[in-house]
Amino acid sequence: MAESLLEELKRYVGFGPDDESALRELRGTVAPEFPAIAAAFYERILAHDGARRALTGGESQVGHLRTTLVRWMDETLGGPWDEAWWESHCRIGRVHVRIDLPQHYMFGAMNGIREALGARVDALWPSDPARRARARVALDRVLDLDLAIMLHTYREDLLARATRSERLATFGQLVGSIGHELRNPLGVIESSVWLLRGRAGEDEDVRKHLDRIGGQVRLSTDIIQGLLDMVRDRPVARQEVAVDALLAGAAEAVPRPSGPTLDVAPSNGLTLRGDPLQLRQAVVNLLTNAAQAAGPGGKVWLGARTEGAFAILDVDDDGPGIDESVRSRLFEPLITTRPNGHGLGLALVKRVAERHGGSVGHAPRPGGGTRFTLRLPLFLARRGDEP
Repeated sequence: MAESLLEELKRYVGFGPDDESALRELRGTVAPEFPAIAAAFYERILAHDGARRALTGGESQVGHLRTTLVRWMDETLGGPWDEAWWESHCRIGRVHVRIDLPQHYMFGAMNGIREALGARVDALWPSDPARRARARVALDRVLDLDLAIMLHTYREDLLARATRSERLATFGQLVGSIGHELRNPLGVIESSVWLLRGRAGEDEDVRKHLDRIGGQVRLSTDIIQGLLDMVRDRPVARQEVAVDALLAGAAEAVPRPSGPTLDVAPSNGLTLRGDPLQLRQAVVNLLTNAAQAAGPGGKVWLGARTEGAFAILDVDDDGPGIDESVRSRLFEPLITTRPNGHGLGLALVKRVAERHGGSVGHAPRPGGGTRFTLRLPLFLARRGDEP
């Protein structure tokens, strides 16, 4: 049977049953000091401006993070060091990746924990140096194992980004070529439709078919433009963006002649840091998607809240929800469940979010429907911040 990655790493760092026994014994001795270690750790974090923003977004999250760190130390020293433990610590690493925590902060954090726990070990069992050395070796090995897990999640993300970049580059070359070749014939069709419409007279059937042709030409042009926007690496003009103005502008841009009602909640003065045009288009795309899902007689909600150093823009609808067959691929280009959809709106939202150091996701809405969440960096007025 093939060796799992956890088993391979255990073998590599020399982690075995004797280390497990030593760690459980150590945990029983130092567990009461975990809260003090966590408090000192985050006091150190808050003293560093960059680490504070990357890890917590300020002091508001420190209480929660202290509790999480205490639980992490308890699991790290208490085990069991099995596949469930591996997956739990991988999830922590993926959170670091999701919030774009630089690796050097992660290394620094691990070193701080190693120093704090190591100091406790060095003060234990003064009359039994062999027992103390056994505990210190076990501690170093399990922290090396945890560090390897964290680096594994960064490597996962690096490989995934490289794959996406390669696919996007190929996609861009194809789109550019096809777009160029299609725009000329579409222009000819559009011109011909315009000329024929002037000669159709009062024949309603002819006008109806010309309108259909014109509509399909516009749809094709929109698809080409959307694909080009997807692959162009347009620079992000970072500036302060008022969330209330962003939401109001996006709401006005979404046509709803006979569609759902839209409820826009005030953000209480939140501001973002980013490109106002790109952000507005991302919110418009989410609202358009929600309005189509809710349909006539439905309802759409738009609001904002904070989560650390990020603003969360919520777009809710009371529609039928997302088909399970496309949930995992919803933000890929050309994936759609609607007969008239071209599958680019949500892909463009994801592109804008990533360009701004944020993310976009979705989940079932309590009570029915879907909630899309656009996560974007807040504008924090600190010395050294870019405007």
